[in-house]
Amino acid sequence: MPTGQDVERIVDSKYSPKRLAGFIIPSVIGVVLFMIPVKVDGGWTILVKIIADVIGGLLGGALPLICCIVVTVSAILGLVSLNKQSFLRTYPLIDETFSTTPIWAAIRLLGAIFIWLAYFGVCADDGSVVGMFSSADAGGFVLNDLLTVLVVIFALAGLLLPLLLDFGLLEFIGALFTKLMRPLFKIPGRSAVDCITSWVGDGTLGVMLTCNQYERGYYSAREASVISTTFSAVSITFSIVVLAQVDLMEYFGLYYACICLIGVVCAIILPRIPPLSLKQDTYLVEGAAMPETVPEGYRNSADFGVALALQRVDEYKGISQFLRNGLKNACGMWFGVLPVVMCIGTIALVLANNTDIFAILGAPFVPLLELLQVPEAAAVSQTMIVGFTDMFTPSIIAAASVASPMSRFIVAVVSVTQLIYLSEVGGLILGSKIPVNILELFVLFLERTIISLLIVAPLAHLFF
Repeated sequence: MPTGQDVERIVDSKYSPKRLAGFIIPSVIGVVLFMIPVKVDGGWTILVKIIADVIGGLLGGALPLICCIVVTVSAILGLVSLNKQSFLRTYPLIDETFSTTPIWAAIRLLGAIFIWLAYFGVCADDGSVVGMFSSADAGGFVLNDLLTVLVVIFALAGLLLPLLLDFGLLEFIGALFTKLMRPLFKIPGRSAVDCITSWVGDGTLGVMLTCNQYERGYYSAREASVISTTFSAVSITFSIVVLAQVDLMEYFGLYYACICLIGVVCAIILPRIPPLSLKQDTYLVEGAAMPETVPEGYRNSADFGVALALQRVDEYKGISQFLRNGLKNACGMWFGVLPVVMCIGTIALVLANNTDIFAILGAPFVPLLELLQVPEAAAVSQTMIVGFTDMFTPSIIAAASVASPMSRFIVAVVSVTQLIYLSEVGGLILGSKIPVNILELFVLFLERTIISLLIVAPLAHLFF
């Protein structure tokens, strides 16, 4: 970080064409790839997702097997890592990727078991206990509909994320947005990049960004927890898919306006109440976080942001560092997160498909739904808690069992604004180093659900 004595030197030299190019060119490429929405086949997406879809199409039927191999390697080396004298300690990148605790090693092992059951469809149609885990609507869904998408996204995004992270963009954005993000949401200005990436791209990319920044010391434990559970928003693309499932696409403008409003309200309220308010501002790496005020010698926050960005460029060590950081990102998500998504996502869907647990857990919502005059309150209540397992499941249930358009609209909005679902975003957070456990995730999920209902139900009465 520049000191007072360094200020004049940095300001005077900051407009060097070479230094500016080192900041602007990679950052613009990163923004174009990750943050600029592109309309393709009538829908909005981002270039990274388009490239990932092309790669996924080329790999085709090989993707499920690739996922199986990744999860299996993670499970085996995760167990090996429990031996503190193992050969993994000789290779820092491998050691960091696979080192884990006994609990997470067990989760990785279960993920490996589930993924092979799903891959071979073991007893998938015979109604047995094994068949529950390997069926197309449980383990088969997680493997074929989630992991086969995530495995490509993680590899591509992980390799390209340094374009956003390593060339000064976050330092520049952080200096500009701190005056907005800190008072409103109690987080650094640089988190605006995480939010935009999630909103127009994909929530998983936002979690990847947040985890990376936390591990590097740019976010505290509290900030990383807030950003990952509050700003890793569902993409516009998937929001459209959810609304189409309940056959209400003519309401998309109102629908997305509700999602944005609820997202902002939750982002203001949740950091100020437990469990997020109880998190501590401790850092994995001390001294890396940027200052929150503009030091003397800088004309304004933009001037300071440029100075910080160019200093970051000066410290960069070339293509070797780019490749090393990208490989570290991709490996961390592949071997650390995919097994968690496979394990937790499968168990959650088995419970949703074969037990009444979510109907029982949703029963307490009936009085609130009735108070808010939501039609078919009992049927709608069953969709409230099931969203903790998977975001798409509530809209599937609503489409099949809820007749009222207003109620289906409410379910579609709430299922998106609940945000924390174990089959993807929740599983990613649990598999990362972000200090949020499954109980805290469930409490946050309930808080988001209640806030969402209190906002969307009155608005729905105006729309229908």
